[in-house]
Amino acid sequence: MMQLSNMSKSFGKQTILQNVSLDISTNQITGLIGPSGTGKTTLIKCLMGMEKYDTGSIRIDDTTVPNRKLLNKIGYMAQSDSLYHDLTGLENIQFFAHMYGKKISNKAVQSTLNLVQLEQDKKKLVAHYSGGMKRRLSLAIALINHPKYLILDEPTVGIDPVLKLSIWDQLHDLKKDSTLLITTHIMDEAMKCDQLLLMKNKGIAASGTPQEILENFGVSDIDQVFLKLEEQEYANASTD
Repeated sequence: MMQLSNMSKSFGKQTILQNVSLDISTNQITGLIGPSGTGKTTLIKCLMGMEKYDTGSIRIDDTTVPNRKLLNKIGYMAQSDSLYHDLTGLENIQFFAHMYGKKISNKAVQSTLNLVQLEQDKKKLVAHYSGGMKRRLSLAIALINHPKYLILDEPTVGIDPVLKLSIWDQLHDLKKDSTLLITTHIMDEAMKCDQLLLMKNKGIAASGTPQEILENFGVSDIDQVFLKLEEQEYANASTD
């Protein structure tokens, strides 16, 4: 399990996350959603040990983050693609597989290439890939190690609708053996998650299954939940 307890993070005088506490359950897809600038990517970087949090604690499998040994258990896809453009798609996958320190079978590589529909372009230099192809390659790299935890920051941006459906089917298959944390701005994708964490005002404003959240706020879609939160914030500010 991933656990955050009273975790806070600031950059200079600007507080990004304040006293965030949450549990990310195993073998589920947890969606982290919220407007731009609410700290989703910062929270993920703190989980990965890429950013040092100021107070509180983060634990994964009862190990305090940061810890280098945890990285072999995590597949990570960043918002921005970090690829070697002078290598082919296949060479990128092989390079990152080697970085995990494990022997990744050719069958596993082939299966991952098929999932993201890059088999025909695997020998093409990444410099010649489109933006959507680069996102698909980044997703393949995150999956190649069959990680216990998958942290995906907006994984389907720039990917066509048909392939998105295929990827989401695969993500639901992956949760049998992995725990997934996914950020998305696409509300249809949010509804495919098992649990949702709605971020606003430097923390978690609501959590639960998508249906539980809709019922609690008495609305029919997630966008309306954020409108309700805005109304509550405005009402509270008016009474202060």
